[in-house]
Amino acid sequence: MGTVFLNTLTPMLMMFTCMVIGFVLNKKKICPENTATVLSKLETNVLLPALTIYTFSKYCTVESLSQQYRQILFCALILAVAIGLAFALAPLFAKKGYKRNIYHYALTFGNFGFMGNAIVPAILGEAALYDYMLFTLPLNIAAYTWGIAGLIPKSEGKQNPLKSLLNPPMFAVAIGMVLGLTGVYRYLPAFVNNTLSGLGNCMGPVAMVLTGFLIGQYPIKKLLTDKKVYVASVLRLFVLPALFVLILKLLGADNRAISMCLFAFGTPLGLNTVVFPAAYGGDPSTGVSMATISHTACVITIPVMYALLTTFVI
Repeated sequence: MGTVFLNTLTPMLMMFTCMVIGFVLNKKKICPENTATVLSKLETNVLLPALTIYTFSKYCTVESLSQQYRQILFCALILAVAIGLAFALAPLFAKKGYKRNIYHYALTFGNFGFMGNAIVPAILGEAALYDYMLFTLPLNIAAYTWGIAGLIPKSEGKQNPLKSLLNPPMFAVAIGMVLGLTGVYRYLPAFVNNTLSGLGNCMGPVAMVLTGFLIGQYPIKKLLTDKKVYVASVLRLFVLPALFVLILKLLGADNRAISMCLFAFGTPLGLNTVVFPAAYGGDPSTGVSMATISHTACVITIPVMYALLTTFVI
């Protein structure tokens, strides 16, 4: 158990260090004010798509899809449970209004994208990232439709949920699957694959620099005083992932699916609760507080949870 904890702690400390770097860059005014916007666009339009195309093109085959479809179904099931629990729990944190939508999202989705995509290959190996991305397909679809719709203030009008799916990360999934299923990936020039791999390797560190930079825009003391955020972080990092792992174990899910579930639902509260309120005139302070507390705590909680999982569950 101790070895697993230490092996998992190492990549978590690396990610946390990148977050601190982003925080310092903001507080010391080393980078311009629009750095968060630039990094966010770089992540969404270049780095994450590159990682996705590289992973899917290399590992997506007819055989792997036929073996992994149950993973997607397991994730969809847990997602349904998560949404139900989020609607039941959110009123305890915010009685009504836009703030309750923030908690709906935060209690349903962790930072399964930027954080999960970075720590899974670091802990389980490169091949595991394909399994993880397939597992989280329902999460991506739900987050880009129902999730984001709830984070946009009503004053901005209704958004087309299908249109929100037409984004670079989702296009990258389709491109990667085509390259993998057709076998074209094997004939791509080496420099193309090396470029995709290199850009993909930057995704995690840049995402955490972005996280730290966003946190640095707000007074740190104020971000640490909301007691409700601590409760939400405990739910996000401990209670909910433990419950979901137990459900999958009782349903007879394989160990791979259970591990993917822990990393998908045990990641910290995501950045969308910061980015979308800020972009559409909502109050991002709750989201920033969530990001600060949960991203700091996850340095310890994820290694602990994974060590417990490998010792007592799988």
